Amino acid sequence: MKDSAVSKRIIVSRDTRTFIMNAFKCKEKAVWAALNFHTDSPLARRIRSLALQRGGVLVDGNTPKAEPVYDTANHTMMQSMSDSVVIVVNFTDGTACLLDSGEVVDKLITPSIEDFMQLQQRAQRLVESHNSINRGGVAMEYYNNKMCVTFDELVSTEGGAPVISRKALSMMLYRNPNLRVSRGGGLDRYARIDYYALRESYRKRFEVKYGDPSKMLREMQLKEELKVKIDNEARDWYENYRYVKNGEMKPLTDKMINEYTINASVLNRLNELMTQRATFRQSRRGSTAGMWATVVNVYERMRDVYNHTLPGSMERLRAKMADYKRDGYVALVSKKIGNDNTTIINEEAGRLLVALKRSAVPVYNDSQIFEEYNRRAEAKGWKKLRSVRSITDYLKRPEIEPLWYDAVHGELKAHQRYSRKNVTMLPTMRDSLWYGDGTKLNLYYKEYVKGRGWVAKTTQVYEVIDAYSEVLLGYHISDREDYEAQYNAYRMAIQVAGHKPYELVHDNQGGHKKIGDFLDKLVSHVHRPTAPYSGQSKTIESVFGRFQQQILHKDWRFTGQNITAKKSTSRPNLERIAANVDNLYTLEELKAAYSKARREWNESEHHATGINRMEMYQSSVNPDTQEVTLQDMVDMFWIEKSRLVTYTDSGIEITVDRHKYRYEVLTAVGEPDHAFLRSNYGRRFVVKYDPNDPEEVRLYTKDADGSLRFARVASTYRGVHRAMQDQTSEDCSRIVANVEANRQDRIERQIAARAIEEEFGMTPEQQGLNRPKMAAMPKRKDCEAEIERSLRRRRKKYAGSTENLSPGLVGKEISNKVWSELPDYSRGVKIDELKAIRKLG
Repeated sequence: MKDSAVSKRIIVSRDTRTFIMNAFKCKEKAVWAALNFHTDSPLARRIRSLALQRGGVLVDGNTPKAEPVYDTANHTMMQSMSDSVVIVVNFTDGTACLLDSGEVVDKLITPSIEDFMQLQQRAQRLVESHNSINRGGVAMEYYNNKMCVTFDELVSTEGGAPVISRKALSMMLYRNPNLRVSRGGGLDRYARIDYYALRESYRKRFEVKYGDPSKMLREMQLKEELKVKIDNEARDWYENYRYVKNGEMKPLTDKMINEYTINASVLNRLNELMTQRATFRQSRRGSTAGMWATVVNVYERMRDVYNHTLPGSMERLRAKMADYKRDGYVALVSKKIGNDNTTIINEEAGRLLVALKRSAVPVYNDSQIFEEYNRRAEAKGWKKLRSVRSITDYLKRPEIEPLWYDAVHGELKAHQRYSRKNVTMLPTMRDSLWYGDGTKLNLYYKEYVKGRGWVAKTTQVYEVIDAYSEVLLGYHISDREDYEAQYNAYRMAIQVAGHKPYELVHDNQGGHKKIGDFLDKLVSHVHRPTAPYSGQSKTIESVFGRFQQQILHKDWRFTGQNITAKKSTSRPNLERIAANVDNLYTLEELKAAYSKARREWNESEHHATGINRMEMYQSSVNPDTQEVTLQDMVDMFWIEKSRLVTYTDSGIEITVDRHKYRYEVLTAVGEPDHAFLRSNYGRRFVVKYDPNDPEEVRLYTKDADGSLRFARVASTYRGVHRAMQDQTSEDCSRIVANVEANRQDRIERQIAARAIEEEFGMTPEQQGLNRPKMAAMPKRKDCEAEIERSLRRRRKKYAGSTENLSPGLVGKEISNKVWSELPDYSRGVKIDELKAIRKLG
């Protein structure tokens, strides 16, 4: 007798089993024996080796029954219910198959937990059916119209004493060869013994040990008849079937598809059995009448094993079979499906429900809609609804809810709920995308209020982040999300990054409208606002949320997250805050604490990469972003005064935030540039200044077309103390130097002006008038003398003949002179001593 207790085996698919049979030119039984370790010949070992190479799963004998075995390589899970009944789940296509001896008897596609549990119950019933049929595990069969048992079954000592000893059986076969119906030996061959040719005493022993062979064969035949092959074509047909429900084409549910597929498969098997029995009876010239009664037992056993829902009475079953043969798969679909007569809420009634839900005068709740609908339904001739639940379920249907949602919750909420969202992928390198946004700084601080003492307060922070690394690049703390907050946050971000961002995204609130021109200069390519009222589209808000949860919440001064947060841990302990107001941060301490929290965030691991955020940012390179230069910083962050400012003898004065600042142009050595003052007194300049550095400004002239030309850099005006008691030695030196420089300026102005007068004959003296003396001029006589000497030099220079510098002309002039024209130096050289003394000074 074959050993049915062996549980060590290799599980393979039907295709693999067929491949092995073709590869080794052997029968299926030989493959089955090898895979179940019933044989250990060289061929059996080769079969097992090939099966494992083609993805077979080795199930050890220690593996308990019904214990799932996972094959991660092939993405499958196998649950062995018995030696022949197995459930295989394929995680790739989402199918669950019930196999009996390698044949698929049921198949589910993406089953639910409830469906899978029903499949397990079906498998268990199949196992129980096999156990009731296969007790003893004997291999008896009809062979050449004789009831046969095997030689091994008669002599086996498994399960007790043998039916007959090996020696006695061999002698019987020797004496009576006709006992042997077929010989054993070779692959897949075994000796068959005529059971009814054995002595009655041996037959009784056999039946005691194994059971009645004729009865067992009948049960084995029933087992074969119970094997139902799942009709995959039926499953495909039912998956593609559509019917009208509430005016829409609907598919069948998974439960319906499984039910109808099983019913079709059972009818197919019953049709095969009826055909076989009809053929058998006709071959023996018997009557085919009453054949349906012969399949009743099989039919009901199929109900237990497969849970089919076909009719229970024979008359209805025969009618269903006739409909199935005539109409095909559609005959099994319930007539209730797609029947509009069963619909309580028709299209017009549904529109009324939507209108009542949208009503603003009056506003109905669901209970009131129920009452109003039933009142109108009676007049319309509609069926009344039985409960409020039917209205609630109808209004919450996916195709109905959008029709009333905006009237109840607002159109914006409807837009946010139903409009398709873009699923975006974050940047792959630094500075590809920056986000800028303002939010509440989620830490309390204290402020002293007269009459109330210390009170808890909160403030705002404007942050700029890099979307790639989530590094917080720049920020500014203030009570308002205004131009100043954004300016300082973006400036800090640029200084930290050293590059312009490729793209900048910001909200459309605060000072962004005012700062628009500045943002145009800030980015390498583009800046844009986020869609309004679309918080879920802002990556920066997601970062804010995790920053608050992971970093700020550790401080007991944490204000909690947004008031819409549902977690209790996202809310502050207001009692503790109120009891410890004196221990809250001051505003300056708050700024220091927030700066420390930002550093902790930037130096912690990124949630997606596990890399330090700042290291992640600094190690990345973006070749398409522009490196920031000093001139870029001026263009981006220096602010241009809207009005022209006049340069005077007191320099240039501008007003910033109601504070006045005075500047003047200096020389290379840091002294006031009087030459610039002489040339630009009264000239109007465009002034650019750095709000964070008031030490200097830049002066530009403005052309008629509005373009600017850089003039000079002006530094803070250097003043001196008015009271001599407060003056330092440096003040004294500056006063003396300024007086002398002003004196020289007056002299230069007089020289230039009088030279022009003389050139055109318009001096006071030439007009018969006296020139006024220079008032308040230190060393006035010396100044007048210096002016006169300069004018005489200019007169002589301009009055004398022009010196000929051409070598050719000078040579020609010399060659044309004669001795009589040369001065006579024999009498000595005359020297004008007065002129010589004046030249020597």
